[in-house]
Amino acid sequence: MTNNRVLIIDDDLMMRNSLVDLVEATGWTAKALARATETARWITQFQPDVILTDLRMPEMTGLDLLHSLESGPPVVLISAHGDIPVAVEAMSAGAYSFVEKPYDPKRLLLILAHAAEQHQMRQSNLRLKDRLQELAGLDRTLVGHTPDIVELRRTITTLAQGRMPVLIRGETGTGKDVVARALHDLSERCDGPYVAVNAAQISITHLPVVAQGASGGTLFFDEVCACPSDVQPALLRLIEAQEILPNGAATPQTVDLRIISATNEDTSQAIAKDRLRQDLLFRLEGFALALPPLRTRIDDIPMLANRFLHDFATRLGAPTPELNKDDIGQLMAHDWRGNVRELRNVAERFVFLSKMGDARIADAISGAADYTTERPGLREAVAAFERQMISRAIQDHAGRMDDAADALGIGRRTLNEKIVKLGLDKKALL
Repeated sequence: MTNNRVLIIDDDLMMRNSLVDLVEATGWTAKALARATETARWITQFQPDVILTDLRMPEMTGLDLLHSLESGPPVVLISAHGDIPVAVEAMSAGAYSFVEKPYDPKRLLLILAHAAEQHQMRQSNLRLKDRLQELAGLDRTLVGHTPDIVELRRTITTLAQGRMPVLIRGETGTGKDVVARALHDLSERCDGPYVAVNAAQISITHLPVVAQGASGGTLFFDEVCACPSDVQPALLRLIEAQEILPNGAATPQTVDLRIISATNEDTSQAIAKDRLRQDLLFRLEGFALALPPLRTRIDDIPMLANRFLHDFATRLGAPTPELNKDDIGQLMAHDWRGNVRELRNVAERFVFLSKMGDARIADAISGAADYTTERPGLREAVAAFERQMISRAIQDHAGRMDDAADALGIGRRTLNEKIVKLGLDKKALL
């Protein structure tokens, strides 16, 4: 049996059906068209490994089709009117092969199989190239040159090639979700699904659904210490046996996925408080990956800040603000309780304030501009910007105010005051 896919194009109904019967009898999946004019659409929709097309057809001939395809799967031409000049022209136009009618079924199937194998190998090489580009881009995703971050990038590239579960530990805002995604994107599962769920909000009935959706890829559990106690046995079985029991099913269903989890909590305390099963932690922690807080990477802060400033300025179509010595001093002196996420928020706020007028990084860090020198409209613009950021933080953290405050880099009390001041309705946001 095979998973090969062939797009068959022939205006003769009997010949078209005969070719479909031939390839499907050997396990191929076939899609048949009577006209070549719809080929481009079906290449995108059907994604064939090879195209088998008649040479002489109304509206668009097989040679016309060859000339119209700049890229795509290999094309095998078939015709009852073939001769050497036509065959030479077809091959010169980029045909993979040329077959005359009446055709030898075994020879035709062999040609199609070789063409499909060549296409799949080319696609695999392109995916490998993309993966290597992703690998080279880790230094753009996990920016920095301090020893901790350099070692982190090296560890991620190694872990990505394995299948063992990985537990990512780190404070809020250190980039646990970024690392989980990198582990998937750089792995052999990169073409499979990547499903991220908040473990605090999952139920037993939801777990089989997300596991089925992630089969063939990666399932990422964030905030795993907050996983409900009744779900933990099912999660343990999922890790150990790669099995789930769908709702109403009598027998388990096998899935194929890699589990990556993350937490910003002390797992030993979670176990001591009976919030996390110790045997589940043992399975989750096939390898533990600790992310460094930003305060231990002070030398990386200017590089990170400039990267974020450039990214946000590009999105707004604004010039990238330049950091002076005072700005850099403010950045280096800040405690960054919200880590890289807080720095991103500060950079976004600074770009916005700079676009509105003169701005200082201290204003962006504090979250409030110096209104004594503001120009008309700046107060309202900054308030609108803060309203947008706070609303997004509340939504991103499902109403967990401590986490939202951490993400914004402000205290819980300050966040509450701003919600009242800005007239935000928390319930309406969720």
